[in-house]
Amino acid sequence: MRSLIAITLLATFTSLANGADRNWSAQEYQADYDELCSQIGSTYAYFDTKPLKWSQVCELYRADLGQVRSRDQFVTLLEHVIDELYDPHSQLNTNTSKSYRLVPSGTDLWAEWRADRAVITQVRENSDAARAGVRAGMSVLTLNGQPIAALVESRLGRSYPHTTAAARDWALRSVLAGLHDIPRVLKLQVGARSREFSLPAPDQSFRGAEPISHSEIRPGIGYILLTDSLGNDATVAAFDAALAALRSTRGLIIDLRDTASGGNSSVARGILGRFVRADLPYQKHILPAEEKETGVRRSWLELVSPRGERYGNPVIVLVNRWTGSMGEGLAIGFDATGAGKVVGTEMARLVGATYTIALPNTGIHANVPAERLQHVNGLPREQFRPAVYVEVENSAAGDDPFVMRALEQLGVR
Repeated sequence: MRSLIAITLLATFTSLANGADRNWSAQEYQADYDELCSQIGSTYAYFDTKPLKWSQVCELYRADLGQVRSRDQFVTLLEHVIDELYDPHSQLNTNTSKSYRLVPSGTDLWAEWRADRAVITQVRENSDAARAGVRAGMSVLTLNGQPIAALVESRLGRSYPHTTAAARDWALRSVLAGLHDIPRVLKLQVGARSREFSLPAPDQSFRGAEPISHSEIRPGIGYILLTDSLGNDATVAAFDAALAALRSTRGLIIDLRDTASGGNSSVARGILGRFVRADLPYQKHILPAEEKETGVRRSWLELVSPRGERYGNPVIVLVNRWTGSMGEGLAIGFDATGAGKVVGTEMARLVGATYTIALPNTGIHANVPAERLQHVNGLPREQFRPAVYVEVENSAAGDDPFVMRALEQLGVR
């Protein structure tokens, strides 16, 4: 029987070829494959949380190298290898038209298994799914005519038991994100009946024209929305301008619910620095690779420093499943420093800080978590849960339950 990856590769041989795709030798593909396996094996920080052995993963896919005839086919193979980690923070910097969209940045649905039901738990605002009427609490029956359970089973890897709960949730969210340029038709259970929802094919863009927007959401209450801009150096100056416009407010809401693409710590520290009085630790780093190599544990606290005029009135920080990576770091930073109260749900739970692996022949890069990240109190960042929790599934249609809870916390009814 041919393997799933072999079938996928054969099915995409023609469609993935393009004029810019040069041919590398089998030896060059082999060298890049070995480099990826070696680098992930020595740097990935979360192997102890997985029921797999990385050396066995690489051997399981080695035979598939013989079928690779183009860069795009090689990308498909590497995607399958990295997918064995069932870690959405581990990814290539390139894709093909047959690649799955990234979670959370490329998807509009968050779902999890509850017994044998695939339940949608959050829907991204201003997304195709939201506009189509998909709501939290609906159960997924089929996607493009195929039973969701069968699609999830085919998305799971070769190296671990398919009963692994975290892998099944990862596969469910990946399948629902869909393939690039392929429309999605979802059949959902809505109460006692089923209903189909058609979602268009093109990838969605969630970044605004400007890195930040701001307003006075209620008299005396400021609101700042970051539009997936934590990786944009212009965000710090834009945030300063927004804060200057809202300096006279008696309370502030900072909305991190659209930071799924993450960013960099200089932008996060630039924002957080406007709310602290002194140098303070805001997150903890641990580098397992150094302990593995030397036997000596390495960890450190990252500090945020005051920057400019401090905003001293109450601050509420909104988070949800599309608060990812550096957005998560910024949220736990507000919590750790006492600069703001976090309101919302669990975040994207993207583990660790990623390092980039560069493959010397094909020029492909991979990002994998190499540092563990924690709240300064020692809690792994991915386990953080806001003290003020928002129940999304029970919210009334048309309301924004996150903003409503934030206003309650600021004493506004």
